Amino acid sequence: MKDYKEHFFMLYNKLKNNENFAFSRFSDGELYMMQNKEIELAEHHYQIANLKVPQKYHEEDHKHFDPSKHQFFRRELMNAYQHLQHNYFVGLSCRCCVGAKDHQEMLDWYKGDINSEFLTWSNLWVNGNFKLFKEYMIPEFSNHKIVYTLNENANIDGLPFDVVKDFRVGKNCIINDYGKIDEIEQWIHENQIENHVFLFSASSLSNYIIHHLYRVYPNNTYIDVGTTMNDYLGMKGLRQYIKGKNNKICIW
Repeated sequence: MKDYKEHFFMLYNKLKNNENFAFSRFSDGELYMMQNKEIELAEHHYQIANLKVPQKYHEEDHKHFDPSKHQFFRRELMNAYQHLQHNYFVGLSCRCCVGAKDHQEMLDWYKGDINSEFLTWSNLWVNGNFKLFKEYMIPEFSNHKIVYTLNENANIDGLPFDVVKDFRVGKNCIINDYGKIDEIEQWIHENQIENHVFLFSASSLSNYIIHHLYRVYPNNTYIDVGTTMNDYLGMKGLRQYIKGKNNKICIW
């Protein structure tokens, strides 16, 4: 049986020991896209398939995946999820967070060995592991050359580590900013970038980019950090785990 904290320290030790890897997180939003469900997070509501619920979302969280228009992006996401490569870690939604049925569906989609160390939690940095993330991972970033892909409204001046290069994305980046892949890849190629740590806070766009870059440039590390840095970046949408209100230990 996989262990939540053990997997956290497995990736932390790879980072600390300068062993390049990729970690791509497939949370509930990615699950719904791969299930071909319409998803919309708008100013005053969210929608999943036919369910529409009033709720306020800040601009940086707005997104819309329409299955009738955006099948290319679903295929890109599925390709990223099913990719197999040494030290390419896929984090899927755990059964305690999305339910046994959806968790099993994600296991069924995976092309590799479901017992492989390369299959792990999408929630590895959050919930009950967020304290570990703040204690171990964030200080460790200071020991590396950091490249960060994040929202155009984020302020990196508050980060507790230096960023040598940042790439910015806008609203509904999962659809509108696909070209960011070529932009980042060109920068890596032109500058012969190796042994840098690339962080991503760009929703499902993070999955596309990590998949493309790690295949071609495996001599860097690529980590989807999601919303873990929001408090440092001055972002408005602070998740419950950041506020210390969700400390559960996720299970497999």
